[in-house]
Parts: sequence; structure tokens; C-alpha cells
Amino acid sequence: MGNQASIVNKEGPQNVTKATSNTPKVALNCAVLTISDTRTAANDTSGDYLAQAVAQAGHQCVRRDISSGNVYHIRKVISDWVADPDVHIILTNGGTGFSHQKSTGAAITPLLDMTIAGFGELFRHLSFLEIGSSTLQSDAFAGAANNTLLFCMPGSTNACRTAWGRIIEEQLDSTHRPCNFATHYLKTLKTD
Repeated sequence: MGNQASIVNKEGPQNVTKATSNTPKVALNCAVLTISDTRTAANDTSGDYLAQAVAQAGHQCVRRDISSGNVYHIRKVISDWVADPDVHIILTNGGTGFSHQKSTGAAITPLLDMTIAGFGELFRHLSFLEIGSSTLQSDAFAGAANNTLLFCMPGSTNACRTAWGRIIEEQLDSTHRPCNFATHYLKTLKTD
């Protein structure tokens, strides 16, 4: 194939490789926010999935909360976590669909210093392979604020599996090549 672009199939790119054994594995501190007016600690399956996936990947879930979807409450929780030097990554689930009640974007996008447009694009592409055109109703997005990475995904556990398992987990793995957010994060580590 030479210098041609890799062919991407359902399993992912064919030319992605892991780094050599001397690449250090970085453990990041993650926070998980579930945005829902029906979820509680007892039935938050998507939040449970994300917290477990974070731990299984060698990171720590250092904060966890559930918000009813009030824009100002979401914004307060996210602002507090973004200002906390112990939180490196924020994962939200819920509040990203096509409805007047969906408030994640309205709450979080004003806080972002930059957006990661490719996350939403890639999530919707992968989701299209699973649920077809219904993926248009997802406003999954990502960005950075105060050197904290934020990934905002739909509230269904299946959507969280897609976002984590096909995108976020690799990007938080410092050994993933050709590039990843974990290595970039080390260069901008919050020290305040």
C-alpha cells in the first residue's frame, strides 16, 4: 500500500500500531457526570459503565455525579471539575439528543476554550453503523477547558460503549499511535 491512506472498516483503521514497550502508560484522573432527570445512583447504568471502563483502562474515576439536566447545575459541576487540578478528563452522558430538554451543549459549550470537532463526527459515523440515520439526533461533542478534556456523549449505555470503546479509550491511552490525547495532556498538565 505504500503511502496510501489506510482502509477503514468496521474494526477500525488497519495501520494503527501500539508504541514500543518503552512508551510509559499514563493514568489519568477522570470525572463522570450523568445528565438525566430519571437516573439515580441505583439505576445509572451508563455512569456505572463509564466508571468501570475508566478503571479497567488503568485510569481513576475521582469524581462522579448525577445532574437533573438544569443548565446552571450542569455548568456549576463542570466548572468546579474544570477548575480542580485533580480532574484531567470529564466524561458526560445524557442530554445530547434532539429535544428541548437536552441541555448538555447549552451548559458546557460556553465553558470550552476549544472544541474537538472530530469526536462528534467520528461518534456519529460509528453510531450510524449501529443505528442508522437516528444518529442525526445526537449532539455528541468534545472539547477542552483549562487543560481539561471533556467528552459529552448520549445517555444510552450502548452509545457510551461506542464512544468509550471505539474512540475515547484509545485516545486516553498514551501508547496508542500515531497520536493520542494522553501524551498531549502530559505536556499541558494542570499545576494550579
